[in-house]
Order: sequence, then structure tokens, then C-alpha cells
Amino acid sequence: MNAPAPTAHASLPLAQLLIHAAAAVQAVRGGQSLTDALERCPGPARPGAQALSFHTLRWMGGAQAVREQLVPKAPPPALDSLLLTALALMWPGSGPPYAEHTLVDQAVVAAKQRGGFVNAVLRRFLRERDALLAGLHGNLVAAFNHPRWWIERLQRDWPDDWQAVLAADQQRAPMTLRVNARRGSVAAYLARLADAGMAATAGPGEQAIVLAQPCPVNQLPGFADGDVSVQDAAAQRAAPLLIGHGLPAGARVLDACAAPGGKTAHLLERAELDVLALDSDPQRLARVHETLARLHLQARTLAADAGNTTAWWDGKPFDAILLDAPCSASGIVRRHPDVRWLRRPSDIDALARTQARLLDTLWPTLRPGGRLLYCTCSVFKAEGLDQIDAFLQRHGDAAVPAEPASPGHLLPLPDNEPDRPPPPSGASADGFFYSLLEKT
Repeated sequence: MNAPAPTAHASLPLAQLLIHAAAAVQAVRGGQSLTDALERCPGPARPGAQALSFHTLRWMGGAQAVREQLVPKAPPPALDSLLLTALALMWPGSGPPYAEHTLVDQAVVAAKQRGGFVNAVLRRFLRERDALLAGLHGNLVAAFNHPRWWIERLQRDWPDDWQAVLAADQQRAPMTLRVNARRGSVAAYLARLADAGMAATAGPGEQAIVLAQPCPVNQLPGFADGDVSVQDAAAQRAAPLLIGHGLPAGARVLDACAAPGGKTAHLLERAELDVLALDSDPQRLARVHETLARLHLQARTLAADAGNTTAWWDGKPFDAILLDAPCSASGIVRRHPDVRWLRRPSDIDALARTQARLLDTLWPTLRPGGRLLYCTCSVFKAEGLDQIDAFLQRHGDAAVPAEPASPGHLLPLPDNEPDRPPPPSGASADGFFYSLLEKT
């Protein structure tokens, strides 16, 4: 999800957008995903509400800390979320999208009966801002806008890079495309974008293009015809890693957790394969169907739990398996700023157990000499390096092949792919983990 700039949606009164954005923030604080919350927002208000809620969630740690200074007793949830939204949108250094007096006035309108209270709180923030911010010295949550447990885990996992990773999470993610190799080249598609007046550069990877500015997919030349897809450069590493060693035409490949289908499609764009795409959620599996249909590709699909092989496996071993395992999504916080506030420390341990179960269950379905690619969009070692180290200890018939080399952890930083130069824009790819395993 790429949030447009807030100032691009001035057609609706700001007060209305603040109401919808605050409702979305309240939903996230209540444990709901931002995607689900925004789906309930009226269509005309959704782009603006999305942009404002993205901004708020990126800076909510500081906004929450200041609100606690200004109003020690938390107001009702709806009012509290409106205050947090307004405070985050006025946060120094965040690139505030509106003039401060405009935000205060429109927040007062949005508060309706409690407008006087909101006016007093926000104007006090503006008057005492320097002192209030000084009072937050040493508050890691306010400084880095992530939960404390998240920060501490990154400090343990990446003692030299944790601050850079947290800073990267505050940035807008680039919109990266994957050119369909069956229908054209990167050079040809760059020319089509130039003809359409859309600036872009070739990204890291054989089929990647990074747009200078995000745009709705229906504005991309040939998108409806399957000429191009939206997929981050880090996610585009899966298909080349799994099939780069040379799978024969018609090889049996399992995509164990396929939705929404981007990696499934990429595999089929690059080779003639017999792909079985699984997903435990029938609604999410429908997105795989839609993706394949748009790209004119075919795969067998099945709604099933990959970890319950008795329900779906026919006993014939696979030549290759892609396991894009359920994870914390800690590597894609730029695109989903709500993730950091939704996750709990116990979630990481639970997800690691799920990942281990899937690895152990799927390994017997792979033929000797076959390869399994394990990946997560996580920067936590418990879901990456530690997971694979434990797997190798449990399975004596598993090894990490020398070629192609497994990238391991890719942090969402400009130099996260040392074997590939970053695009001229300097945009970095998402955080990911990859490990290729071979059955010996």
C-alpha cells in the first residue's frame, strides 16, 4: 500500500478527513488492521484519510507521549484518536502537510461538542512545544515511534543498524514495478512510461522499475493487459532464487502460502512450470486467481492449510517449494505503518512456531535434490536466520547450497543488496529474509 501525499486531497473539507483518519487510527489502536479500517471509509474520503492516517501512525509514538503530558487522563477513544491525529500532523520534522492554524481550526470543527477542549490542548502544544519535547528526552518510543519491545528486539538483532532500520520505517516506500518478461523488457516499458509522462528508473533486479511518484495502477500503461505488476524489489528476488539453478519445463512447484499471488505469477513469467498455489484463506486465494487472470497465466489453486498435507498432497514429490511464511511483516512497515502498533511480543514466538511447523511439514513433500526457498518479510532474526539454523539442526538431509547464494536478511536500507546497485533514485527495497535449502 502506497499512501499518497495528504495535500493531494483538498477537495473535501479537512475536518471531514480528520474525522475519518481518526476513526481509522482508533480502529488500529483497538487491534484492527488499517486496511480493514479504511475499507469502511466512504470512497471520496478514502485517499485523504489514508494519507492522514499513514502520517499519524508513523509519528504516533511521539504524539501519544505528548498527549499524556498534556492530558494525563486519557479522553474517550474517539476524541483521543482525533487528538493524536492532530498532534502527529503537527509533529516537528515530520513534514507537516498543513499549516498549524489550519489543523487546529479543522480539528476543532471535527471535535464538534468537544471543540473547546481540543482547541485548548492543541494550542497549548504549540505554545509549549519546545518544553514538551524536551521532557521526552530518553523516551525511546517517542524518539523512534515504535513500541519499546520492537526497538529492543532490533537492538539485539542489529546492534549496528537498528536506528537506521527504525528511521527507514518512517519513510514512504517506493512504488516498484515488475515487468512481465513474457510481454516486454524493462527498457521498452521505461520508454512507455516516458511517453506517458511518468518518470521512472530501472530498479535492482532483472525486471524491476522504480517510479519517481506512486500512482493508481489503472494509470500504468498496459497494467490491465498484464504487461506489468506492482511488486517490491526485495519480493522480486524469490522467483530467480528458486528457479535460477534450472528447473526443467513442467517441473512440479508448490507455492505454499501464495496469496496475493505476486510470487506465483513471477515464477510462471520466468518458466513453464506446473505450479500448485495454496492458501488457507479462500478470499485471499481469489486474489491469486485475479492476478493470474490479468497476467494470462495458469496454475492450479487450492484453498488449504499447507501445514496439513494429508488434506491436499497427492504423494507426488515436488521439484521445488516456495514457502513465503506467515510472519510479523516487520520488514514492510513503510507500506503498513499500523503493523508496529498491532503486533505484540508474544506474536513473534507464535509466528516462529508456525514457520517451524510449516518447514517441518513441507520438507517431506520435496524430492531428493529438490530445493525449498524459505522467505519472510521480516527483519527479526527469530523469523529468519535463527529459524533456519534451528531447521538445519533438526534435518540432517538439508543443506544451504553455495549457488545461488542465499541473501539472508535484507534490511530496508539503500545498501541492503550488496550484489546489486541501488537504483539512481536511491530508493531501498523492503526488509526480507531468504534462505534456499536443498534436500541432499
